[in-house]
Amino acid sequence: MQNVDQYYPASGRVILHVDMNAFYCSVHEAEDPEQYKGKATAVAGSVESRRGIIVTCSYAARRLGISTGMQVQKALRICPSLILIKPNFHLYRKYSNAFMQIAYSYTPLLEAVSIDECYLDITGSRQFGTPLEIAGNLQRRIMEELGLPCSIGIAPNKLLAKIASDLKKPSGISVLRLRDVPSILWDKPCNEMFGIGSKTAEKLRKLGIYSIGQLAAADETMLVGHFGVMGSWLKRAGNGIDHGIVNPEREQSKSIGHTTTLPHDVVGLAEARPILLNLSDQVARRLRKQGLVAAGVQLTIRTPDMKTITRSRQLEAPTESSEDIYKAVCDQFARHWKGDKPVRLLGVTLQGLTLKEEAAIQLDLFDYERQPKKESLNKAMDMLRNKFGENAVLTAGMLSDSHSARLRNHKERGTSLQKDNLNGAERDAD
Repeated sequence: MQNVDQYYPASGRVILHVDMNAFYCSVHEAEDPEQYKGKATAVAGSVESRRGIIVTCSYAARRLGISTGMQVQKALRICPSLILIKPNFHLYRKYSNAFMQIAYSYTPLLEAVSIDECYLDITGSRQFGTPLEIAGNLQRRIMEELGLPCSIGIAPNKLLAKIASDLKKPSGISVLRLRDVPSILWDKPCNEMFGIGSKTAEKLRKLGIYSIGQLAAADETMLVGHFGVMGSWLKRAGNGIDHGIVNPEREQSKSIGHTTTLPHDVVGLAEARPILLNLSDQVARRLRKQGLVAAGVQLTIRTPDMKTITRSRQLEAPTESSEDIYKAVCDQFARHWKGDKPVRLLGVTLQGLTLKEEAAIQLDLFDYERQPKKESLNKAMDMLRNKFGENAVLTAGMLSDSHSARLRNHKERGTSLQKDNLNGAERDAD
């Protein structure tokens, strides 16, 4: 093999940022190219025009003016032939794990930052070739083995690698070195710098800082005075400096949340209860899967006119129980929301997360006696859902009127089946 040391810095690092292009749509195209390849497609949380939002769309759709976050109704006006696809997160996780495994074959220093992107530190991967050769081979393998396009940024740090991966899409490979920062970035507006949102960019404009170049030249003391410790980061970012390492150890979640936009507005706690119970059950299950407990809970409510409020509270003790979470969010709803005001979205977020094995959970005598049975039941229910799907076990409170009617029609058969499955799962859990 050729001597590739000349392509690596004598000191410092070589970082790749791998960004899958239009990931959800690309996965569906890879699964069913005859139906979707080269066509204007969009994955939407719901195909109902009232609540539907475009989660992502294909590049063919983007060329027609469709964009992420656009309402489905508007997207269909722009492109009546747009193909709408319901999300399939099980399928997305399958493809995400597959492309991560390909990337991992080049270095163990892989940091997954979302389902469709990761950083690789390839400083010690000289045996696979130059950085450009590694990026090219990685991109080719992901396309040949999975049918997925991706863009890759090559840089001496994570910040510049992330920016570089956005320079050529789809299917591009870009190199961004520190010496390239003035010519490539400094004339761009501040909000095009990764990590600078619209609110921060607006505050910078009020300070007379409009471009990344002006940010790079700004007085750091002044920036710290207006932005706190973030001011120092802004100064470094403007100059393309980033000291963050590629961390292969996944950080513990800071929060776990789930929201749902409702097909019809709900009014009052009675109508909201089954939705809140579903949300509490989902976040509690994710909590248990990670071996965590939550010390606080946040309720999110959005009105039909898109106004959003959040209300948080501490729990009496850290918990992993959907029952405790459900009780808390119902209390929040009753205390902070008038019964005659309609709601279009509800969300439950768990906060103050700690490892269950490290948490000091205080129980009264009644809870102490019930706790082993509750944990056994939770394990059994989680096992059933892992094996048979989310709807394998439903509590009475989760059922809508239509579900309840179907349950009554099949009460004897359904009860018998659920008991058999639950007893089997409890035996497995034990």
